[in-house]
Amino acid sequence: MRNVIAISVVFCALLISCGNQMPKTEQSIVKEKWHWDSPSKQNENAGYAQVVKIGNTLYISGIPSNEISTKGITQLYETLSRCLSAYGATFEDVVKETLYTTDIEAMKENNEVRKKFYGGDYPAATWVQIDRLYEPTAQVEVDLIAEISKKK
Repeated sequence: MRNVIAISVVFCALLISCGNQMPKTEQSIVKEKWHWDSPSKQNENAGYAQVVKIGNTLYISGIPSNEISTKGITQLYETLSRCLSAYGATFEDVVKETLYTTDIEAMKENNEVRKKFYGGDYPAATWVQIDRLYEPTAQVEVDLIAEISKKK
């Protein structure tokens, strides 16, 4: 029994002393990208992809609108719908929405337009008022995270 304990102690000490030298297994993340009609599937100028898919999760970059109105919000969410559909997803698959706006009160007044796209099944959401967006004339921008089922 003493030999087993002694061997175990020596083995543990060896593991601890060599711990930083042990080979590490690295897994690379497999990213699928979609970016409108871009052959590289990303925007080389600004440095982003419109949609990145990792596993069953979609990360959708912000879509801006220059107006907080029925028309502007409808166009924005229709564009988000196009991003989702690139991987067979819909607003039912959206689990997180982040909305940035230069006028949160105007967004609150027009929230019914946004809510129609979710059909009563709303995601976790964060709304933030900011001074300005990437595009200087934009008044609202929305990004999404969606989890698509393995069936799709």
